[in-house]
Amino acid sequence: MKVMIVVTHLLGTGHLTRALTLARAFAAAGDSVVLVSGGVTVAHLDFAGVDLVQLPPLKSDGVDFSRLLTVDNIEADAPYLAARRQMLLDAFAGAAPELLITELFPFGRRILRAEFTALLEAAREADIPVLSSVRDILAPPSKPAKAALAETLIAAFYSGVLVHSVADIAPLDISWPVSDALRKHLFYTGFVAPAAPLPHPDGTGQGEVLVSAGGGSVGGDLFAAALGAAALDGVRAWRILVGGGATGIAELRAQAPANCTVEPARPDFRQMLCGAAVSVSMCGYNTALDVLQTGVRAVFVPFDKGDEVEQGLRADALAEQSGISVLRSGVMTPQRLLDAVNETLAAAPRAPLTTGIDGAAQTVRIAREIVSGNAG
Repeated sequence: MKVMIVVTHLLGTGHLTRALTLARAFAAAGDSVVLVSGGVTVAHLDFAGVDLVQLPPLKSDGVDFSRLLTVDNIEADAPYLAARRQMLLDAFAGAAPELLITELFPFGRRILRAEFTALLEAAREADIPVLSSVRDILAPPSKPAKAALAETLIAAFYSGVLVHSVADIAPLDISWPVSDALRKHLFYTGFVAPAAPLPHPDGTGQGEVLVSAGGGSVGGDLFAAALGAAALDGVRAWRILVGGGATGIAELRAQAPANCTVEPARPDFRQMLCGAAVSVSMCGYNTALDVLQTGVRAVFVPFDKGDEVEQGLRADALAEQSGISVLRSGVMTPQRLLDAVNETLAAAPRAPLTTGIDGAAQTVRIAREIVSGNAG
């Protein structure tokens, strides 16, 4: 089967990482996969086995998702967006997929509605099924019209919505108004995560406080508090992994105390979590699953700028488990972060999550049933 997955990450890299995990699952099952990325390039991701098409990249203006910028921080104009749209349509025509998956749209990325709609119309002309792929918790619609638009587009173009969650743990209803009509389109896949990592062969990160903020460039406040907490700690080893092209890493290194290492985001991050004393991070979908799969103790500082609530909802749900605590960014100080780390280290251990995380494989199964016309 030929599959095309289309994703545009605008701030962090979680959307692209999850789409890549799905692409790998299809490829492992023997399918031909084209992954179309419309966000900025991410150096530490491995696209081996997947045909990557990179559109002229876009990013958001910080947490202002209504303003799209090029990699040169210039607002994307109509010709730039038109070039993206045409390249997307050309990629679709060249790949001739038997299945199209749009990551997040139409539940998000409405600012890119023109290019997604053009793609959906091409898929309808080619008479192939289309699926939407969404995480466990969405950004709740600020207006009823946004939910209505998503439902209209689903009814017009889509064969189903892949919800990468477990219905009994995090149903889509937590963050999105699910009507009876929309509910009929939902397919819960379980959580989408790569295979559980093995401990780092070199023991890198063993016993450390491992601080991360994903692959994006939104961790400044967390990194500053971690530097202060490491200095107050004095003895325990801390390590800060900086994403977003490692912007500002030299300045962070200059401020780091002797017990704190600062380096760019690493591809072996998940292996490092296996031996870390505690993880300090935001609470994006992929990072949360990394924490659950490894069983590492964790302090979540959910991203909440620009009225974002997704990570806070997820963090609060996960904090019901032992060895996981939540510290809100608005009250975070170096001392409070250090206190949270110490309290988390004192908590009872938590077993790694081993069930309900085969969402990628289940996605392949569901997609094949839909393509063959046998979906329930």
